[in-house]
Amino acid sequence: MADNLSDALKKLKLASADSTTDSVESCLDCLLKALAHNNADASEKIQEMGVLPLLPTLLAPQSSCTPKVANIIAEVAKNEFMRSPCVEAGLIPPLVQLLHSKDHEVLLQTGRALGNICYDSQSSKEQFASTNIAEELVRLFQRQAEHEKKEMIFEVLAPLAENDVIKLQLVEAGLVECLLDVVVHTVDGVREEDVAQLKTASDLMVLLLLGDESMQKLFEGGKGSVFQRVLSWVPSHNHQLQLAGALAIANFARNDGNCIHMVESGIVQKLLELLDRHVDEGNVTVQHAALSALRNLAIPVVNKAKMLSAGVSDTVLKFLPSEMPPVQFKLLGTLRMLIDTQADAADQLGTNGKLVERLVEWCEAKDHAGVMGESNRLLSALIRHSKSKDVVKTVIQGAGVKHLVVMATSEHMIMQNEALVALGLIAGLDLVGAEKDFVGAGLVQVLHKLLSDEMSAPEVKYNSMICASFKDSSPLHKEVQGLAFIDVVSKLRSHENKTVSHQASLTEQRLTAQS
Repeated sequence: MADNLSDALKKLKLASADSTTDSVESCLDCLLKALAHNNADASEKIQEMGVLPLLPTLLAPQSSCTPKVANIIAEVAKNEFMRSPCVEAGLIPPLVQLLHSKDHEVLLQTGRALGNICYDSQSSKEQFASTNIAEELVRLFQRQAEHEKKEMIFEVLAPLAENDVIKLQLVEAGLVECLLDVVVHTVDGVREEDVAQLKTASDLMVLLLLGDESMQKLFEGGKGSVFQRVLSWVPSHNHQLQLAGALAIANFARNDGNCIHMVESGIVQKLLELLDRHVDEGNVTVQHAALSALRNLAIPVVNKAKMLSAGVSDTVLKFLPSEMPPVQFKLLGTLRMLIDTQADAADQLGTNGKLVERLVEWCEAKDHAGVMGESNRLLSALIRHSKSKDVVKTVIQGAGVKHLVVMATSEHMIMQNEALVALGLIAGLDLVGAEKDFVGAGLVQVLHKLLSDEMSAPEVKYNSMICASFKDSSPLHKEVQGLAFIDVVSKLRSHENKTVSHQASLTEQRLTAQS
């Protein structure tokens, strides 16, 4: 096969120079067979023998060779190492021109070729960005009436639109207006092709919003017509548009200024109404998207109180029974963002026995690390932001303390600190109630390990010492003495971090006085 391929490649070079169509076609057939037999080796051989630069001249719109050449390019571009050479060989412009063809086979193979060249390759997409492919594709799309041709262009656009530079080029070339037009004409369609086009157009719209520059260009300070049109998708009767609308809001809500403007303009109410519709309808993707949007909107401090008074936490809690991890994850994140610095809300949610019970259950969701991490963080946040004895009592009664002790051993420093601050508050507010759980979960051993470990961050050491206030607990105090805890603390008095060394002195005095 290797010898045949070499011969075919040599003949192809000669035949393409002489423009003898019959011999070119037989060489192309041989190449296609070789690619089908061993794609990677054949592709490498094609590259080595310098055949790629010959192919643009064989992509003439009227040539009978064209579908085979486009097919060869599509096959070759399945290999990541061949995508940049395809761009460098000048294959993009003639392939783009072939999208004007009326021949179905030419269109099929051209779409495959372009799609494969730009698939999952940042480097080839960067090279695409230096061409006028965005303008060409949008202009071509505007002229198409046939579903199949539009789908073909969509298949090329989707991987290209993953590149931020090309996203902006597509927006500037007017793709968004084309997509909105597709939505208008297919939203009430019942044909399979209408449903497919609606999904593709709205998905691509959301993809364009993932680029910071393209997103801001379309937001236009919240006054952009595109932004307003996308908002109108949220109350739509169509699930696909509801999903795209909620995802679009989540993408627009990637900076504080946009978030503040959107909350002021009443978007929260639209999202809450959408979620209410899906408590019973139960479309998981819509639930997930709407919760993502609310979570992002809740990040700026000025939005939290407004969103709480709009009833966001009540609506979010309706999804507590959900058994879908993606929904659970976003629900937890939304509540955690909402209660940050909001003591009253943290108090109210932290004394909700059903919520705490569900959090404790999710803290054991070992199959879903994201859900497990977020539930631990929310449990800790309820205590940290409320600083309430009633919340602490609810967490103790719900068997949540042991999970916070485990959280203190997390590999993520931020989670360690959140857990330690919460544990310190529990010790300060209700040590008697928590004593049994502290002993059972081995809190003293955990603190000893964190203080002894040279790799522990200064904040972790500081919070561990704050946490170790066990003067009113005989069993915990015995453990402290048994582990030579004071010796470890004493060594930290010479720590390079002044806050740690100062706290070590105070902790040593306190522990020595209790001995």
